[in-house]
Amino acid sequence: MPGEENDLFSKVIEFHGHSCPGVAIGIRAAEIASDKLISSRAVDEELLAIVENDSCSVDAIQVITGCTLGKGNLIFKDYGKNVYTFINRGTGKTLRLSLNKAIDEIDPEFANVRTKAFSGEAKLEDEMEFEKRKDAILEKILIMPEDELFKIEYVDIEIPGKAQIFRSVKCSKCGELVAEHRARVENSDFVCIPCFEDYSRN
Repeated sequence: MPGEENDLFSKVIEFHGHSCPGVAIGIRAAEIASDKLISSRAVDEELLAIVENDSCSVDAIQVITGCTLGKGNLIFKDYGKNVYTFINRGTGKTLRLSLNKAIDEIDPEFANVRTKAFSGEAKLEDEMEFEKRKDAILEKILIMPEDELFKIEYVDIEIPGKAQIFRSVKCSKCGELVAEHRARVENSDFVCIPCFEDYSRN
């Protein structure tokens, strides 16, 4: 990946910690969304991302789009699906990307190679074969036609409101601070979710 693209790839890898097919999926999703929604990297909440998994891909999306949990413009839905929805708040356009190609479809032998490499009894050649295949899949993802990699569609959804800042209250049981909107009420006192769940189980 030459020039600016190589620099971007390096930033993603530096943030994530290693290169892998999941990172490549996130890079492609973020680049497609940025291009089709005509959006630069979000400084505030100009761009919103809704991700339906917590895989490696999400780290790439954070680096490239500027959508992060801390800013409130990255919303995580724990569905375990390779689906990424991006919203340009300025234009109201919403783009949904759903992965078409599973890793094992790109390389049907990869699952077996991965299992052997992480078996605890892998030989050097097993580990080298895993790395070789992993890198080959990554490269294929990075150059695959976008409409082959993803189902790409503009959708009409209710746009979530911007992130809000809530005051903190003290849990009446553990004494730790908790955002007011996440606190529960027990016997007219605020309690944090872990303390409330402990109480509910008893």
